Amino acid sequence: MRVLITGAGGFIGANLTRRMISLGHNVHILLHPKSNPWRLNDILNQVNIHSVDLKDQNKVSEAISLSKPDWIFHLAVHGAYSWQNQDGDILCTNVLGTMNLLQSLIKMGFDAFINTGSSSEYGFKDHAPKENEWLEPNSTYSASKIAASLFCEHQAKATNTRIATMRLYSVYGPWEEPKRLVPSLLVHGIQGLYPPLTNPDTARDYIYIDDVVDAYINAAEKIKPGVGEIFNVGSGIQTSIAELVTITNQIFPNRGLPQWGSMQDRIWDTNTWVSNPEKLISNLDWLPKTTLSKGLDFFTRWLKSSDAIKNYYEAQLFTKKIAS
Repeated sequence: MRVLITGAGGFIGANLTRRMISLGHNVHILLHPKSNPWRLNDILNQVNIHSVDLKDQNKVSEAISLSKPDWIFHLAVHGAYSWQNQDGDILCTNVLGTMNLLQSLIKMGFDAFINTGSSSEYGFKDHAPKENEWLEPNSTYSASKIAASLFCEHQAKATNTRIATMRLYSVYGPWEEPKRLVPSLLVHGIQGLYPPLTNPDTARDYIYIDDVVDAYINAAEKIKPGVGEIFNVGSGIQTSIAELVTITNQIFPNRGLPQWGSMQDRIWDTNTWVSNPEKLISNLDWLPKTTLSKGLDFFTRWLKSSDAIKNYYEAQLFTKKIAS
């Protein structure tokens, strides 16, 4: 299978790239010209690299013509981190970039296109929303992801193609951005410390990266043409930051007490944030296999498995301001 992955240098993209290589696929990756593919340094010789800004339609079309992909996993995104806050860049990458990519692919033909959405598309809810619920964006980023998701749905129906969107909740695991909460907790824990923490009641739905990669592959294999389905990708279990800290204390005992409120609350923090993955489970034969405690243990072992990895994460966290 010829596979094309956009955003391959990112957290999820790097894990998906590694899985596709391990499965023996012919892997092509799109990297932004200014990206730092540190997550891929040891496997760059195993993939076909295309340096492309998705806002450039001509370059996108050229990369599509060269790669001729069967499966496309679209993970390139801007605005997912607090420091990516320029509205123009967010909209151009997430909306225009998705349009450029899909239009080029539809002209050539493809087997399956898997778009990456976000749980932020729902806005603040007091329950686990289903995929057909009212969307309430509370940021430029969430609005841009809604636009991209709806465009994908429209294109699937208009062209009778196999397109789906995966609405991700809080994915964690190896190669995650060091300054996010879970890696920050673990890297500090290795040093017998806690990172700055917000309100202990802030909640998330944590889903391990391997389970997310499984969901992408199942979608590529099983989605139907002409539907443009959307799937929630989460564990279906809500975990507060206090509960998360308690679990990490089992890995790193005897490190004192956390300092709650040592980090200022963010506008997106909420006490209710949980997925409803029933559609993904029933339609795509998927189940999350990794409990949070096991996933945190796997992640910790990975961080300790290489001095280069451990040193990189420590350098990012202990020399710069920590954020999640």
